Amino acid sequence: MAAFDIGASDHASVVSINLFIALICACIVIGHLLEENRWMNESITALLIGLCTGALILLISGGKSSHVFMFSADLFFIYLLPPIIFNAGFQVKKKQFFRNFMTIILFGALGTLISFVIISLGAIGIFRKINIGKLEIGDYLAIGAIFSATDSVCTLQVLNQDETPLLYSLVFGEGVLNDATSVVLFNAVQNFDLSHINTSIALQLLGNFLYLFISSTFLGFVAGLLSAYIIKKLCFGRHSTDREVSIMILMAYLSYMLAELFSLSAILTVFFCGIVMSHYTWYNVTENSRCTTKHTFATLSFIAEIFIFLYVGMDALDIEKWRFVSDSPGISVEVSSILLGLVLVGRAAFVFPLSFLSNLTKKSPHEKTDFKQQVTIWWAGLMRGAVSMALAYNQFTKEGHTQLRGNAIMITSTITVVLFSTVVFGLMTKPLIRLLLPSPGTPKSFINVPLLGNGQDSEADLGAHNFPRPNSLRMFLSTPSYTVHYYWRKFDNAFMRPVFGGRGFVPYVPGSPTEGSEPTMALMES
Repeated sequence: MAAFDIGASDHASVVSINLFIALICACIVIGHLLEENRWMNESITALLIGLCTGALILLISGGKSSHVFMFSADLFFIYLLPPIIFNAGFQVKKKQFFRNFMTIILFGALGTLISFVIISLGAIGIFRKINIGKLEIGDYLAIGAIFSATDSVCTLQVLNQDETPLLYSLVFGEGVLNDATSVVLFNAVQNFDLSHINTSIALQLLGNFLYLFISSTFLGFVAGLLSAYIIKKLCFGRHSTDREVSIMILMAYLSYMLAELFSLSAILTVFFCGIVMSHYTWYNVTENSRCTTKHTFATLSFIAEIFIFLYVGMDALDIEKWRFVSDSPGISVEVSSILLGLVLVGRAAFVFPLSFLSNLTKKSPHEKTDFKQQVTIWWAGLMRGAVSMALAYNQFTKEGHTQLRGNAIMITSTITVVLFSTVVFGLMTKPLIRLLLPSPGTPKSFINVPLLGNGQDSEADLGAHNFPRPNSLRMFLSTPSYTVHYYWRKFDNAFMRPVFGGRGFVPYVPGSPTEGSEPTMALMES
């Protein structure tokens, strides 16, 4: 007896799913074999496999199509991006991240705004002189938001958190905030009438941006604290670790979807939800649940990353979009080159000046980013990826299709920039780090400084270092950072951890004489 009859469309979907699962398995196997290769990483491997698969499908279909799935912004933003961003927040080394927080905010928020302005103005000034079709002012501003989004997924795979902790912390933190800022800017552009831009509209845009940034972050903190409180009080581990794992996964995803529901920045929300969950919730569950959640989040993120790059590679050969520019390939190449140039200039315009400002706040020369490190930060953030692709599809296509020449040129140019930056810049990042940083394993300048400490330094230890006496500007800018961190630790130990749990809390496990104990001061200080 037949188990289940499926129609033609359902059969095609089953074939597509089988193909993608097989390709993901191939990426994992090939990525494992190339693990020791200093040039390759899994993002580039998935892109190249996607390109080869797309070319094969294009030949089999007689030049009609290169992919088996139509691109959907909903698929990307609702299903694939949440596990990637959440895992980034969940796995981040929080002490390094927050010790560099002001620099990360400078790069991720202010730097993205600078890049957005430069790319938008450059696009307006140059593209209007080129015959690429009709584009409105909103399209040009959308281009600025699209190409301000760095590829944090690929960057995380290129840099190593243990080899280059400072660079990883800065580029990683900036990448996540940069993606969130770019999406917020993109959404803000969509929500305003830009036919007549004036000071009032510009201020409204800025106010809307600040509102989204602050409220999205707050929602992430609230969702993370709520999950910690629920798990701490209800003691799910008494009956089943499955419930603990389920509530963590569902609460994380709920935070993302609530942000989407309230039209906030879901990327920021789920990122800070991940940080809060790793600080409180993770310590409230049993040991089995800790191991399970850590690997579950990492696995979901890993699969989603491979899926995204596979699809980008396959979609790069979509014949429908290239047909519109086939009569003038020179224009497409010219537009792609201009966009790459604007990306290079836009990133340089904030990395070096903001690094200079950040260095003014550092008391020790070892805490500053020198020119070689700044070049590495600039280079590592040049890659553009799935966020840029998703925003471009959202702006210039309708359900994955486009019938306008100008829109088709922007889509194909975006694909070209994403492929070129990911493959070329991605391949050259590791060798560049080895060239610019002679000792990437344990650089001397990264050792024994509070900025990169493992969090064990006490306030007395900080005073033991022979730092030069800061001038008034440095004292004004840098002293509050240590003060805020010190008082946050006292507040966290006195009020937050007794309520929400955290490091040192002992959850109830079957057979244990206690249902849970409050954190000890010794453990909380670690």
